[in-house]
Amino acid sequence: MANILVVDDELGIRDLLCEILNDEGHTVELAENAAQARAARLREAPDLVLLDIWMPDTDGVTLLKEWSTSGALTMPVIMMSGHATIDTAVEATRIGALAFLEKPITLQKLLKAVEQGLTRGALRKLTQSMPSMGMSKGTVAVADMPVSAAEMAPEPALQVNQSFMLDKPLREGRDEYEKAYFEFHLIKENGSMTRVAEKTGLERTHLYRKLKQLGVDLTRKRG
Repeated sequence: MANILVVDDELGIRDLLCEILNDEGHTVELAENAAQARAARLREAPDLVLLDIWMPDTDGVTLLKEWSTSGALTMPVIMMSGHATIDTAVEATRIGALAFLEKPITLQKLLKAVEQGLTRGALRKLTQSMPSMGMSKGTVAVADMPVSAAEMAPEPALQVNQSFMLDKPLREGRDEYEKAYFEFHLIKENGSMTRVAEKTGLERTHLYRKLKQLGVDLTRKRG
């Protein structure tokens, strides 16, 4: 599963998020301020960061901007706050945050945001690794890759995706692959259903039905 960094100055929230994410099988690292978050980021780049906006030393938006300008924003970041304004959320998104969660965070919203963030991060790593493997971006799906190639791939996300496809029942693994596949094309085509239908060879009505069945979120902004 994934390595997730949770950054929040409130002990209760850190413990709660850690417990939930651990139950989902993820490895969780905790930071109570920006200094600890920087150190955690330097030790090992997490697959996803849950970042609180209001912290006593350096606020989350400032830390996000710092990572962005220094080239360290290589992982999806989901912002969290109980008091942020719309302008703050918009600014965080403009800098590079993937999503914004308002506290108190419901279990369903948390898990959905984490799933989408990890999918986005895995797809980003996949497309970045393809040129070094002699492939064109978007032309080869992870499930279609030979096991030997997946084992040799430098990006750990490829290995994670390959393992979850092989370790689960066929139907569940196939559904997860198809969801990641369609989300990849939605991101690539900037949410255009017409272009996704053309790329995937599906009629639009069938495509809508398929996306709904897989639980793909069509309401969030894609870019």
